[in-house]
Amino acid sequence: TRTGFTAGGRVRLSARLATTFTYSRDQVELAGSVLSLENGVLKVIDGNQSRQPILGVTSYSETLYVRHADSVAFLSKGRFNYDDVNDWGHLPRNSQTRDMLTIGSRVLVPTDKGLSVLRGMTWSTLTGEEGLCYEDTTCVAEGFDRDYWVGTTRGAIRAVGDEFHYFGYDRWIPDERVNAIACGDNVTYIATDGGLGIISFEPYTLQKKSEYYKRWINEWGMRRLGFINELILRDDGTYIRYLSDNDGGWTCHYLDALCYEYAVTRDPEVKAEAIDTFRTIKWCEEICPMVGFPARAIYAVGEEAIKTEGGSAGRAAEWNLTEDGKWEWKGDTSSDEVASHYYTLFIFYELVAKEDEAVEAAAVEHIQRITDHIIDNGWVLRDYDGKPTVWARWDRDFIFDHEHHDEYALNSAQAMNIIEIARHMVGGEKYDQAKQQLIEWGYPEMTLRTKIVFPGYTHFDDRLAFLGYYPLLTYESDPKLRPWYMRSLQRSWEAKRFENQTWFHYIYGALTGNEMRSEAAIDHLRQYPLDCRDYAFTNSHRDDLQVPEGFRNYVTDTKAMGPREQGIRRWDRDPLQLDGGGSHGILDPSSYLDAYWMGRYYGMILAPETDDPELLTVEKRNLQLGAKPYDGPPRPDLGF
Repeated sequence: TRTGFTAGGRVRLSARLATTFTYSRDQVELAGSVLSLENGVLKVIDGNQSRQPILGVTSYSETLYVRHADSVAFLSKGRFNYDDVNDWGHLPRNSQTRDMLTIGSRVLVPTDKGLSVLRGMTWSTLTGEEGLCYEDTTCVAEGFDRDYWVGTTRGAIRAVGDEFHYFGYDRWIPDERVNAIACGDNVTYIATDGGLGIISFEPYTLQKKSEYYKRWINEWGMRRLGFINELILRDDGTYIRYLSDNDGGWTCHYLDALCYEYAVTRDPEVKAEAIDTFRTIKWCEEICPMVGFPARAIYAVGEEAIKTEGGSAGRAAEWNLTEDGKWEWKGDTSSDEVASHYYTLFIFYELVAKEDEAVEAAAVEHIQRITDHIIDNGWVLRDYDGKPTVWARWDRDFIFDHEHHDEYALNSAQAMNIIEIARHMVGGEKYDQAKQQLIEWGYPEMTLRTKIVFPGYTHFDDRLAFLGYYPLLTYESDPKLRPWYMRSLQRSWEAKRFENQTWFHYIYGALTGNEMRSEAAIDHLRQYPLDCRDYAFTNSHRDDLQVPEGFRNYVTDTKAMGPREQGIRRWDRDPLQLDGGGSHGILDPSSYLDAYWMGRYYGMILAPETDDPELLTVEKRNLQLGAKPYDGPPRPDLGF
């Protein structure tokens, strides 16, 4: 039962039962009676009168229950019975009730110390230990799909089965404090101090969501010259493309998705886009005057874009002008970019390139040029100034340097991956000898502790590790080396598995055939929001941050956050980050595309069991919503 009042003081009823109050001089005075609306006339039930203000009424077990500020009673024989409400349990000590609602076999009572539940004559209270996201609750409403919603002073919560889903400010609602909630058909209205938040749920298959994100990338102007770029929101409300440290690397994930999608669908348009995107990846190497050195990013002189100003280890960005004056390429390339190129070329070569002789030759050449550069320069990338870059180093001096002790395992694994891909795709005695040299240096054994948990922790290194595991364990057949790599993978997976990040799950599953928590991986994709804006998120205040039973967080003492709580994130982003975001720029959804189509390829995600186009694809539109279309010079012809 709900009651309300208008600005003129008239009582507004939304049900047949209500408490009474008087309205005078902008004040509401609550009375102690329960009324029934009968034939248009309000009548006091049983002549009852409570000495405490009645704040709410609900019907439960054919009995009227009333809520006071700190207690609950039921109406019997004209009096309020407090003694027979419960035999077991109680409301939280010194708590304040905020609302009351009957749903099926229970009465839900939000309090400032959790959500209390009355079943029969037993009180219990849901708190953070039971998974309730925040305990200072304010209101409750029945949902639209066997669920219910709870308002709190810091966000809204949806209860679905045994799960609680958190909807916080500012992605989901316009302010933190929730005052009231109402639900309609697949929609929830949330009244906050800052206005009304509306959360709508639309029927989507995972495949349709994939099509949606591809449309988003195009409509928002995130593609230029074959690259994928995120967008920055400017002060005037317009968007502009951001050229980052690793444009090539992030575009690789988009190319991965196209390769897997083509392998599943055999769509010639997808294949053509994959080949075109590969041309951009190859261009990153061909634009540089040093053969085999891949640029981080490429800028067309005069184009409307923001170039990153930062470089490695706190240095300024190294943007270099080409001889013709048309382009700038970003140097000081790190191992991040190299790892991305090798991982993606492995997938592209196996799933797309082999079908076209010219494309296959270009892919092989790309790997050969980079590998030869690394080996010929003593296992480093040597920059325009003739010096090794800061982080693209796999040489013995770097690996065994105490200052870089944290990187020794990861960089050893990367070196083994580089040479194994080159041996498989290119072949030749040069690479066999280089592999033997790495073995003599002890690199395979040093891959064991690739996952870093102490003394520092960087989630982006986890991405680099899994970029290497996938090709290395696919191509390596030596029974003396595989155990080292497999033990390294198992060690890393044990530390990663509680994070529920789909891409990591699928790589582990593909390499081992072991159980990899498939439902959690799929749920992670379900959580991806359709809006790719970078909203602020805050979770550090929550009461449900404990690590789930059966898992261990080797870095800190909280559980991981998902896309519902953090928003769109690339696979290098930290799922343990509780607070962040807020730029309101446009984030790259390629992470979803990569993981979804990889899952489809390996059968970890099944095709939708429908032929309804409304559930499989999205309408094609000719919209320009974000950055202006690129209008600079075209990418050079690469000859294939």
